[in-house]
Amino acid sequence: MANLHELTQRFLSVYGESHEQISIFHAPGRVNLIGEHTDYNGGYVFPAALTFGTTLLIRKRDDNQLGLASTNFDEHKHLPISPIVYDEADDWMNYPKGIVNELQQRGTVFENGYDLLFHGEIPNGAGLSSSASIEVVTAYGLLTMAGYPIDTVQIALLSQKSENEFNGVQCGIMDQFAVANGKKDHAILLMCDTLEYDLVPFNSGDYQLVIGNTNKRRGLVDSKYNERRSQCEQAVQDLKAAFPELTLLGQLSLEDFNANKHLIKDEIVRKRAEHVVEEIDRVLQSMKVLQTNDLAAFGQLMNASHDSLRDLYEVTGDELDAMVAAARQVKGVLGSRMTGAGFGGCTVSLVHKDSIETFKSEVGRNYTAATGLTPDFYVCTIGNGVERLV
Repeated sequence: MANLHELTQRFLSVYGESHEQISIFHAPGRVNLIGEHTDYNGGYVFPAALTFGTTLLIRKRDDNQLGLASTNFDEHKHLPISPIVYDEADDWMNYPKGIVNELQQRGTVFENGYDLLFHGEIPNGAGLSSSASIEVVTAYGLLTMAGYPIDTVQIALLSQKSENEFNGVQCGIMDQFAVANGKKDHAILLMCDTLEYDLVPFNSGDYQLVIGNTNKRRGLVDSKYNERRSQCEQAVQDLKAAFPELTLLGQLSLEDFNANKHLIKDEIVRKRAEHVVEEIDRVLQSMKVLQTNDLAAFGQLMNASHDSLRDLYEVTGDELDAMVAAARQVKGVLGSRMTGAGFGGCTVSLVHKDSIETFKSEVGRNYTAATGLTPDFYVCTIGNGVERLV
């Protein structure tokens, strides 16, 4: 967690002294433990909030200006709190701007302006939801400051809408939902189609989650993501011969899919659908094995998930495969898989606490030998969703 005293001093150096109090909020990053590329197919995902994320310091102003600054970037600016318009030159600032815009469209009235200072601990482009973390903490902080009631499910939805419409990124609901609704030592079993969710205890005992950042920026994601979505939609069309009411792959059981997958004529489309239906089944199996604290079985499901993403869905890439292969060679690793959209970004591994230093050195060395890239590792615990600190 960030040093709040140092951040307060930084805030005062940017914005100056005032009679108004500084309030401090925090929203985490997230990691998806299993259930990849299932969200837009109406299936289950299994994310968890991390303990590191985005800290927001916020203070009322006497006028109607919005101050935006970050410890991660040099530029800061003041602009009118209304109207808010997208400006590509504003870069990261468009995420909090989009939230202010969305809140105002929903009828939130700001009777004064605010100064905001963000401190992000999530690496950009790693696939750990830095944008969702900024969005959710901005919405939570501004609603709290303005005296509005807090509904974290609604905050997740308005944050997703802001990213979709103001910033033009067609993300699903998982990232914002996990960031807004996470709970310490719990993962979230979320049905993306209905937003029904359960908090599932994640008692990792002597094991810890280690996130490995490949430091391969995710360049192919948008085009390949759209291609995979259209392939899944094609599979649904083919399966309508047996299931006329079908609209999403997530509505099929694994048994029904296996009995009818011959209806999907294109072999590649069939492979994509197979991954989705089997992955949803893996999420449900994961919940069962975690209820009995069978971490070894959960690790095997993590491994099967990655292999399916590599062989059937084909979204891993050389870097993620090299890191997972290196991780699985280390004694004390129960499972390792890519997490996020793929084509770079991060892996998540379940590692015995006595093996963590060995894991970092051996995986780091073998990964660099295979790819020429230097990875970063984050040993994490599962933390709370968005909350007020001060």
